[in-house]
This record gives sequence, C-alpha cells and structure tokens, in this order.
Amino acid sequence: MHSPLDYSIHAKTMMQERMIEEDWVSGTVISPEKIEKRRDDEIHYLKRIPQNGNRFLRVIINPSYNPQRVITVFFDRRVQNNESDRR
Repeated sequence: MHSPLDYSIHAKTMMQERMIEEDWVSGTVISPEKIEKRRDDEIHYLKRIPQNGNRFLRVIINPSYNPQRVITVFFDRRVQNNESDRR
C-alpha cells in the first residue's frame, strides 16, 4: 500500500530509528483519523497504529513538493485516544 510520497533524509532516519514502517506512514496519509493544517503550510496527519499499541502516528508533510514530502514522522504521546473521536 505504498503511496507516492517523497521522504526527507530526516524522515527516513526517524523511521529506521523508531521502527516505523513505510506502510504505516502511507496509510496514515491516505486515510488519517485527524488532519491538522498549520500556518507554515505543513500538514499533520494522525492515525492510530494497532501494531504499535494503538499509539497515534503523526506524519508531517510539506505539500508544496510533488510528490508530497514527508518531513518527519513519530508516535505522538500528546494525542489521547479520545481526541480523534472529536473530529
């Protein structure tokens, strides 16, 4: 389920260090539970990952690139499970 995404060197390093699978990243961008648009034009996609204890994966994208560029990716401890229910 790979999507046409470009990965920054930082994002690739973080995925490797944090054992985050590319399918999780592309799945989060394709069907997020929550989307946050920021003033700096970055878009934050969030989705629970069942394979990682239902923790929320945050994928930060720079949409001005084609294909979109993943800036960084991490499991966000600040997001609570019930937050996504308030969409």
